[in-house]
Amino acid sequence: MNTRFLRTIVIAAITTLGGGAAMALEPGQPAPAIDLAGTQAPVSLASLKGKVVYVDFWASWCGPCKQSFPWMNEMQAKYGSKGLQIVAVNVDAKREDADRFLTEIPANFTVAFDAKGDSPKRYQIKGMPSSVLVGPDGQVIRVHAGFRPDERRAQEDAIVAALASIK
Repeated sequence: MNTRFLRTIVIAAITTLGGGAAMALEPGQPAPAIDLAGTQAPVSLASLKGKVVYVDFWASWCGPCKQSFPWMNEMQAKYGSKGLQIVAVNVDAKREDADRFLTEIPANFTVAFDAKGDSPKRYQIKGMPSSVLVGPDGQVIRVHAGFRPDERRAQEDAIVAALASIK
């Protein structure tokens, strides 16, 4: 990831921490492809068609990400058997930074690595963390920037509603 892109992400993160800023990726659009290396195996969004996928973009330097990981672990444990798959896409330039974060705050869900920052560009991500809820048909359901404790319920409600659409 180049320095200019990282600087843009940091500035965007600072400006979006106060609210779920509008993003250019809209509900109803097809979710852009994700094909990345993962902690255990390659991660492909296309291979998860038929599931509800909560795609989370994160970085080791992101304070709110430290709060979102325990919540995502809880959501994966609670709804994984019902069709939810959380995919957390790390955008650190150095894999060691992500690995250090994951040692401190383990992920019980799929983690992918995008050091070049291509996937957040395709998803038009403006800050860390940002999440995109993708339906079983591969369409974007919800886009959200930031992670705040008072929004956990609304995020979970969106996941539950999306899971109801699985046939």
